[in-house]
Amino acid sequence: MSTIETRSVRVPGALLTYDIRHPDAVSGQRPLFVLGSPMAASGFEQLVAHFGDRTVITYDPRGAERSVLEPDGEVTGELHGEDMHRVVEDAGVAPVDVFASSGGGAFALHWVVAHPQDVATLVAHEPPLTTILPDREMAQRVNEDIIATYQHDGYGPALAKFIQLVMHTGLLPDDYLDRPAPDPAMFGLPTEDDGSRDDPLLSKNLAIPPFEPDLDALRASSVRIVPAVGTDGEGGLAWRGGAALARELGVEPVVFPGDHGGFTQSPMGPNNDPAAFAARLREVLDAG
Repeated sequence: MSTIETRSVRVPGALLTYDIRHPDAVSGQRPLFVLGSPMAASGFEQLVAHFGDRTVITYDPRGAERSVLEPDGEVTGELHGEDMHRVVEDAGVAPVDVFASSGGGAFALHWVVAHPQDVATLVAHEPPLTTILPDREMAQRVNEDIIATYQHDGYGPALAKFIQLVMHTGLLPDDYLDRPAPDPAMFGLPTEDDGSRDDPLLSKNLAIPPFEPDLDALRASSVRIVPAVGTDGEGGLAWRGGAALARELGVEPVVFPGDHGGFTQSPMGPNNDPAAFAARLREVLDAG
């Protein structure tokens, strides 16, 4: 069994909280940093439980769960990437292997360009890189509509639109925004506005400027970058982001079992198998 040490590090505009799981026996393998955005450390418990033989770091991104965003603190993809660097620097464990999910997989691309000495292998699992998709303009308009809905109508209606977006497969058609808005109750979401506007996804990650990866720098990077997709998400926005990153880097995407959150079994993903996902991740990391 691993022992867990919780630490905090102050960064520009935020106080980050992160955990280090120390293995009882030293395996000689590189430390593993498992992260997402806006998903915090708690979302990866089922995955990291299968890596008790190595040091594992998880963290809460700025503004999520235990990590506090200061009143004047900003949130951008680049700042998230710099935060990843500062966590590893504070922990003193570089170089690390990284499994980065969703927004974390996108923003980690800034990290490995700015601080390549930190990372040996980056597995970017379904990063929603809309800026490199052919329908990027429509994706940005849909994103702006979700943000406007959140500000005007609140959490339930906005998250329902976000869920509808991630469930859509294929290119976003020109008439996408002309379609009826989804009923939040269909997804078990509240229909009444409670007045809060502090959801990490809707108020922060979706509201930041579109993240533009430096593709030329990534192609020339000394870091081994592994774009990854899930077996059950083909055609979805995040799946297409992972596939597009692979094309831009001239590689084939690595396929993992399950959906966008294939590392966690939950009511939203009852068929996901965290053990199989972890086994696949081991294969990918060991191949490097």
